[in-house]
Amino acid sequence: MLVEFSVGNFLSFKDITTFSMVASSIKELKDTNTHSVNNLNLLKSAVIYGANASGKSNLFAAMRFMKNFILESSKDKQVNEEIDVETFKLDKSMEELPSYFEIIFIKDKVRYRYGFEVTSQKVKEEWLFSAVKKEKLLFYRNEDGIDLGNSFKEGKGLETKTRENALFLSVVANFNGEISAGILSWFDDFNIISGTNSIIQPFTKKSLENEKFKKKILNLLRVADIDIVDISVEKIKIPADKIPKDIPELISNRLKEEFEIIFTERKAKDNHIAIFNAEKSESEGTIKLLSLSAPIIDTIENSRTLIVDELDSKFHPLITKAIIEMFNSKKNEQAQLIFNTHDTTHLTNEYFRRDQIWFTEKDEFGCSELYSLVEYKIDTSKIRNDAAYNKNYLMGKYGAVPYVGNLELLEELFENGDGQSFSQKEE
Repeated sequence: MLVEFSVGNFLSFKDITTFSMVASSIKELKDTNTHSVNNLNLLKSAVIYGANASGKSNLFAAMRFMKNFILESSKDKQVNEEIDVETFKLDKSMEELPSYFEIIFIKDKVRYRYGFEVTSQKVKEEWLFSAVKKEKLLFYRNEDGIDLGNSFKEGKGLETKTRENALFLSVVANFNGEISAGILSWFDDFNIISGTNSIIQPFTKKSLENEKFKKKILNLLRVADIDIVDISVEKIKIPADKIPKDIPELISNRLKEEFEIIFTERKAKDNHIAIFNAEKSESEGTIKLLSLSAPIIDTIENSRTLIVDELDSKFHPLITKAIIEMFNSKKNEQAQLIFNTHDTTHLTNEYFRRDQIWFTEKDEFGCSELYSLVEYKIDTSKIRNDAAYNKNYLMGKYGAVPYVGNLELLEELFENGDGQSFSQKEE
């Protein structure tokens, strides 16, 4: 379970900014929307609002960078290969400074705090702490070397095998370190998904091959009133003699691979079964729900954390509501959903506590700021739990909304060749 994530000097985040899933002391929806782990109350879901380009997706991009770098740095990076990290570009002084990433999470009832600072050339610092009650050092790395804690013997002797552009944690995991491999497995399950893709995810395709899991996917689709009665996966391979020999090798190799096609079945009026190629015939909303169904089910069943960039895209608000309710439920013990959206339909105290609602906003220098509704104040007063969150947000009371200038300036876009606007010409 995710506890906190912090990022600094990355994309639009200049200063170190922290997103937290720790529940505050407020009482609303405590029984359904929070759970307790290691005497720590955590949120089951969180939603992020903000104007376009305010930093909502950049927060998830930072999480994705951290995950990918941890999983890939030691096995894919060559000696002189640059680290693909993008610093804050609107301040030249930040170009030579490292980017900062830190995450706190709980795995197997142990709380870990892991982080690193990196430039495009090297890992400047890296640290790992664990805690059951009191936090203790597992290792700390800087440019002078790597110090190992007494509880991280698996790292002994691997200090010299760690390149400047690779993470020590990843190197130790590659040598089958128990703690480090467990942490990498947590990141492997830390699922970050784009909600705008119009293709079915590989994980969902694979899950559909399991009959028990497929039934769960079909049940989830029925909850959303989608009348698909069955789904099948057909694997197709083009015979070698059918592939033209005069095409580029890259295309030829691609055509030699096995293709997977998803077919959906629906009952027609005369009770016969109609079969459709899902990605060609089903609506974008149906394809998206089908694609997200396996990650959602897997997340809830295995108490994982799911991040969805633009969850509501292509969805009817009632489908989004149903997904939120699956996580904000007493039946959900420890799974977490974090997503961003523009849809204010669900920005109410009926669905979310104030500490579950977050906003991103850029300041006058283009720096993204991140804050929750529970900490926001208007004229020194905190937001009441009976406030009209969605109405107040659209009125700009919480910030994080776009500034729309004088719409009369748009007249210039409609001028014709004689300098008159279309509205003037009609008069």
